[in-house]
Amino acid sequence: MRNTCAYAGNSFNALLLTFMLAHPGVTYSLSLQQAEDLALKADPVVNRHVASSRSYEAEAVAKGTLPDPKLRLGMFNVPLDTFSTTEDPATQLRIGIQQEFPRGKSTELKQQQSKWLSQAALARAEDEKLKLLMNVRDNYLNLYYQVQAGIIIRESRDLFKKLVRITEDQYAAGRANQQDVIRADLELSRLDDRATKIQGNEDEYRAHLAQWVGDVAWNDIDIDFPLLPEVPDDLEINQLLTQHPSVVAETAKVEASRKQVEVSRQDYKPGVGAFVEYRKRFGENIDGSDRADMMAAMVTVDIPLFTENRQDKNVTAHEESANAARYSRDDRLRVLKRMLEKDRAIYTRLGERELIYKNRLINSAIDNAEASLNAYQSGITEFTTLMRARITELDVRLEGLRIKVDRMRTRARLLYITGEVQ
Repeated sequence: MRNTCAYAGNSFNALLLTFMLAHPGVTYSLSLQQAEDLALKADPVVNRHVASSRSYEAEAVAKGTLPDPKLRLGMFNVPLDTFSTTEDPATQLRIGIQQEFPRGKSTELKQQQSKWLSQAALARAEDEKLKLLMNVRDNYLNLYYQVQAGIIIRESRDLFKKLVRITEDQYAAGRANQQDVIRADLELSRLDDRATKIQGNEDEYRAHLAQWVGDVAWNDIDIDFPLLPEVPDDLEINQLLTQHPSVVAETAKVEASRKQVEVSRQDYKPGVGAFVEYRKRFGENIDGSDRADMMAAMVTVDIPLFTENRQDKNVTAHEESANAARYSRDDRLRVLKRMLEKDRAIYTRLGERELIYKNRLINSAIDNAEASLNAYQSGITEFTTLMRARITELDVRLEGLRIKVDRMRTRARLLYITGEVQ
């Protein structure tokens, strides 16, 4: 049943995405899943790496093929005074084919190198997909926070306006001083400033999101809290990280560099060329018979005698390039491991804080604010205590939302590290 529901949900999202692309002027709420689908649909960076992979695949086929043969055609020993082809017995028409054979196994090795580079580009495309999902999720979650924070601010503004009226009534009744009224107006103005700042942040995140999803970034977003897939707890770190697309890409580059070293070592071996030629002779012999045609066959061999300044240095250069590729892969593994350990710790602590805010702090802050209001209206407590309680309630609600969003943002980073494209 769950698989059926998931399939139906995916089908609905696909249809909705098609509708969104076909009707850009129609307004609809944007969910995180829809934002991900739109971003993945035509990302130029991913498509660039995929195109590079196809390019290397085609190049591998080309490099696995022998060089094209050369056709040699010409007239030899033609007398310049008469330009006759039959007067001189040395005059010949020559037609030949020449074929070069690369040194050692260089053709096969170059083909393997291109295949490794193709795998590296394909892995890089998968890594870019993961990065894109992480960035879209992070941006969408930050946008969600700003939108919900704006709602909380507006709700709090209604409460603060109520406090202004209460203080004015208390002042008119002689049970409050003018400072309380001024303080209430001041806090209301500060709240308006916070609302303006949040709106500015919201506009900024929408502008960032628009680079991936287009103008629909300015639509309303779903009011439901965006959820992401769970991160497995039983992760075998070494196996996980070595299978990450960014590490797979670096590993493929290492293998390509190794093949290049082997290619350069083939330069110590002689290259071979073969040449076959047919020679047509004109005219007749003294006895009246036709002159016999001739043929020639040759083999050319390179002689790599002086290798110090070319072959040796070439091998050394490519060995150092292979070392650099290995260092790059090791560094990538180290970075991913550090990211995983850090975000795991952050995720755990944010989970603990989220429970504290959900089970205790938010309810306590609301109860404290209500109790302070009742006490102020009864003349038991001062206005400063009431205002502090209201501000604390607002801050606790915003901080609770911030922790919840930040924990989901951390999960997005962990999903990037685990290499799971959802």
